[in-house]
Amino acid sequence: MQIRRCTILMLEPRERLDFDLSLIAAGGNGLRSTLQWFALAPPRDADIELSAEEAALLGAVSPTQWSDFEELARAHARATLESLLAKELILAQDSAAAARDEMLRETHWRSTSAVLHYLSRWRGIDTEAMQRDLAESGDGDLLAKLGPAPALVRERASAAERITLPRASDSPLDALLGRRVTCRNFDASRALTREQFSTVLQRAWGARAVQDFAPEVPLLKKGVPSAGGLHATECYLLVQRVEGIAPGLYHYHPVDHALEPLRLLSADEAAALARQFVAAQAYFVDAHVIAVAVSRFRRNFWKYRNHAKAYRALILDVGHISQTQYLAATELGLAAFITAAINEVDIEQAFGLDALEESPLAVTGFGIRGSERREVEWDPLYTVWPR
Repeated sequence: MQIRRCTILMLEPRERLDFDLSLIAAGGNGLRSTLQWFALAPPRDADIELSAEEAALLGAVSPTQWSDFEELARAHARATLESLLAKELILAQDSAAAARDEMLRETHWRSTSAVLHYLSRWRGIDTEAMQRDLAESGDGDLLAKLGPAPALVRERASAAERITLPRASDSPLDALLGRRVTCRNFDASRALTREQFSTVLQRAWGARAVQDFAPEVPLLKKGVPSAGGLHATECYLLVQRVEGIAPGLYHYHPVDHALEPLRLLSADEAAALARQFVAAQAYFVDAHVIAVAVSRFRRNFWKYRNHAKAYRALILDVGHISQTQYLAATELGLAAFITAAINEVDIEQAFGLDALEESPLAVTGFGIRGSERREVEWDPLYTVWPR
C-alpha cells in the first residue's frame, strides 16, 4: 500500500488543567497540567486529537511523495501508522480520502486560509441559546462578564493638535446612508414585488458587462470591486415572500439576470431553513429574501494560487456586495441585513455545495421592514424609528 501525508496540516499543542486534591496535600496548587496535541487538517472540519507519537510521526511522512507502508512500518510503530490512517491524516493511494485531498491540492488553497475557513464553519448552532447562556453567566450585566470596553476611538494626538476638516454638504447620498439601518423587524404579512426583488438583485449582484481580459478569460464588470475582476462570490437565494416567485432555493445568474430554480419549498420549510441558515437569529428569519454570499474558491485561487491575500480578498468581496445591497434596498424603501453568524455546513448541504470549491462566507437578506419595532435596531440618527 502506498501512502502519503495529507496536503494541509497544522499541529497545535494545548495545555489542559485538571484539579487534583492530592497535589494540594503535597504542597502544590492542586492543578495538574497535561499537554495535548491536535491536528488541524482541512477538509476535516474539526480538530483531531493526537498522541505525542502520532504528532512526531506526521513530520516523518512526505505530503508529496508516495511511500510504501511496509517500509515505513519497519522504521516506525505500525500501530501509530495505522492510527493515523484511520484518522485520515495519512492517506492510502486510491482511497476516497486521498481523492478529496487531491481535490484540495488542485484548488490551490493557502494552508493558513484553509485551516481558518474549514475549522470556523458551523453546523446546527443555535445563537439564541448562546446569548441566553451569556446573559445568565453574566447575570445580565455585559460589563461584569466581559470587563471594560476598549476606548471608542484610539486617539493618537491631543485635541489641540488635531486638524479639523470641513464637513461635506448634504447630498442625496448622505440621506440614503442615513436611512441605511440593519433591519431586525421584517413584515411577514406582506410580499416584495417582483420588481423590487429584481432591482435589488441586479444592483448588488448583477453583471453590467462581460469582457475578455485575455483569450478565454472573460471578466465581469459589476457595481462592486473584486480582486482581479474575477467576482468569485455568487448569490444563492432562499426566497420566502416575493410576488410571482414560489418559495424555494435558487441560484442567481448575474449575466442573464435570471433565477435558476434548485428546490421549491413550502412556507414552513422555507422558514425552518431560514432559521437554520442564520443560526436561529429569530429577528432575521422573517426576511423576505435570504441572499447567501457564496465564494467560489477555485475561481479566485485559479489566479491567486496559494496566495497569502486571496482568502482576505474574498471576504472583502462580501463586504462590498452587502453594502451595495443595503443601499439598493434602502433606496426602494426596503430594509436589509448581513450576518456572519451562520451555519455554513447546513447551507452547503441545502444548496448542494462542495466546501472544497465553494462555501458561504456570510448571509445577507432584504425585505419590507415591519411597522412595529419588536426587536432592537441600532438607529442613533432616528431616521427609521422616530424618537
